[in-house]
Amino acid sequence: MTSRRIVLRFNAANVDEPIIYRLAKDYDLVFNILKANVSPQLEGSLVMELKGERYQEGLAYLEARGVSVQPLSQEVVRSGERCTSCGACTAVCPTGALSLSRPAMQVEFDKDECVLCQLCVAACPVRAMEVHF
Repeated sequence: MTSRRIVLRFNAANVDEPIIYRLAKDYDLVFNILKANVSPQLEGSLVMELKGERYQEGLAYLEARGVSVQPLSQEVVRSGERCTSCGACTAVCPTGALSLSRPAMQVEFDKDECVLCQLCVAACPVRAMEVHF
């Protein structure tokens, strides 16, 4: 079963359509929305994980509806050299991708749980969290 993280970009013509619903209903695809920014009647972007046997058919449907589909090409990276394990990033991480291991009090980063919200990048006082494209 194919599973990939992708970025969808909607325009004013398709932002109000139930496109994600159609992916689930018509193509039996399972989705996990990681990040969304939608302005009704204007535009939108959606970072999601999409999986299912009919993955390629679903992508063809999206492109036919005028939705731009791109692979997720960025990631958050933690620099172990710069990190002081202050824990500031763990306080703002909504998914628990960043945590403090005890009793060592070291920051641990689970990339698979990261949804690229980039809150940790802004919160890190020593800039140990970076976005790589």
